[in-house]
Amino acid sequence: ITFRAEPMSICRVHRVLGPLALTLALTGAGGCGLVKPMLLKSVANTLSGPGGVVTSHNDPETVRGALDFALITNESLLASIPKHEPLLTATCSQYTQYAFGFIQPDAEALQFDDFEKSQAISARALRLALRGRDYCWRALEVKFKGITPRLKTAPDAALRQAKREQVPLLYWSAASLGASISLGGLDHPELLIDWPVVRALAERALALDETWNRGALHELMITVESQGEAMGGSEERARKHFARAVEIQQGLSPGPYVSLAMGIAKAKQDHDEFEKLLNQAIAIDPDKDPANRLPTLLTRQ
Repeated sequence: ITFRAEPMSICRVHRVLGPLALTLALTGAGGCGLVKPMLLKSVANTLSGPGGVVTSHNDPETVRGALDFALITNESLLASIPKHEPLLTATCSQYTQYAFGFIQPDAEALQFDDFEKSQAISARALRLALRGRDYCWRALEVKFKGITPRLKTAPDAALRQAKREQVPLLYWSAASLGASISLGGLDHPELLIDWPVVRALAERALALDETWNRGALHELMITVESQGEAMGGSEERARKHFARAVEIQQGLSPGPYVSLAMGIAKAKQDHDEFEKLLNQAIAIDPDKDPANRLPTLLTRQ
């Protein structure tokens, strides 16, 4: 892009066009000498920060369309700074949300009208969720070298070293693995055997900061505890997590209602409670919590 007769240098593009343009320039050119790593990390920090603009958006399709570019941008940056833990975590979270919040619902909508297409979309959702999981696993290795094999054998012990500042990484590691297991189902037993890792990650994060991200960990634990006694689940604990999530969120999020409906009520074949919970979720007004309008819209859908 040229604003004068001569092309701008990469450093000047950064000043004029901002971090996203710099990302494209730095990942495809030589950069500004020793300044390049510093600028790349600056951009990565910006892109991996809290997404207030996104979570407050009122049009899910606009966000869906932007996610393709965001994911490729993040991956381009990570090719140059592969151990940037916040960006690894952010990329993991975006792939997980894209797969489970946007792609899989398309598959579910088609399951009775076009089964083959529904299966193909589900397979894509699983690929995306697994890609997200892998970025979280890379981030875990950055923070805790050699943790991956220990998570397989003794997950609780492996996570004792985690601190409160690692709660976002623990949450998204659990969520991305849980999403992959859910999407893979019985066709992928190699994923199912990692369910204890999901619980260990979620429980460690909960112990460190139980109110993190407006009760997101309690929402996750509703799903974890809804898996039945054979998987270590407990209806009583699931309902306690439900009550705490609603309390933290002041009843402004449909997430706990949907999680309990799809977990406990569905497993018990309790039609009345299932319908009641989903009606409560649908009745929540997204505009009552503008900062979280997008997740509320997606969950209600």
